[in-house]
Amino acid sequence: MGSGHGKELNLTLKVWRQKNTKATGSFETHQLKGISVDMSFLEMFDVLNEKLIVEGKEAIAFDHDCREGICGMCSMYINGRPHGPKDGVTTCQLHMRSFNDGDTIVVEPWRSTAFPVIKDLAVNRSAFDRIMASGGYVSVNTGNAQDANNILIPKEAADDAFGAAACIGCGACVAACKNGSAMLFVSAKVSQLALLPQGQVERKSRVLKMVAQMDEEGFGNCTNTGACEAECPKGISLENIARMNRELMSASATYTK
Repeated sequence: MGSGHGKELNLTLKVWRQKNTKATGSFETHQLKGISVDMSFLEMFDVLNEKLIVEGKEAIAFDHDCREGICGMCSMYINGRPHGPKDGVTTCQLHMRSFNDGDTIVVEPWRSTAFPVIKDLAVNRSAFDRIMASGGYVSVNTGNAQDANNILIPKEAADDAFGAAACIGCGACVAACKNGSAMLFVSAKVSQLALLPQGQVERKSRVLKMVAQMDEEGFGNCTNTGACEAECPKGISLENIARMNRELMSASATYTK
C-alpha cells in the first residue's frame, strides 16, 4: 500500500533513455522529492520533465493523450509490469499512493520486436493499426438506419462482443507475454465482429487476413500462460483467443475467394 492521503514521496527513478530506434539505450537515474500521493504516474513524469527542462536537459519522451484510461497510449513498463503494480488500470490511472516513500521505480518501454522504440519510453505500435486495416471493412446496407430493436442479438453474444470491444489496443498483452504475442489483441478484434450480425459477411476472410498480418509483423506465438489477460487493463478474456482459433480453423477449411 502507499503512504496515505496527503503525504509526499521522495523517489528514485530509473528511466530508460534511447535517442531513436537504432540507438543503444540505457537507464538514467533521477531523484524526485515532494511528490504528492494524489498525483497520477504521468503527472509525476510531468514534474520530472519540468525539472529536467529547468536544468537544461532533454525531457523524457513518453506517450499520452486522454489520461482517462481510454486511448491506450500510456504504455510504460513499471517495476516489471505493464502499466505498473495495480490490476485493471492504465498508467495514467495509476496514482502515486500505490508507492512508498523512498521507493526505487524502474520505468521501461514495451519490449517487443514488433514495437520498436521511437524514443525513450515511446514505441511504434503501428503494427496494431496494420493488423486492423488488414481485416478490411464491414459490409453494411447504406440505406436508412434500422431501428436498433430490429437487429436481434442474443444477450450472451452482445455481452461477449462488448467485452471484446473494450480492448484499447495499448499493447500490454504483448509486453506481458514472454513470446511477445499479440493474440489477445487480435482475438478481441476478431471476436468483436464475429459475434455480431454486422460482421458476418467478411467473417472468414477477416480472421485469415488479420492472423496473417499479425504473423507478418513479427509477433510471437501464444503458449497460453495467461499473462496477457492478467495484465490487460480492460480484463480482456483468454476466451477470445480460443474463439479466434476456432474461427481460424473454420475459415481455413471452408473459405474460398
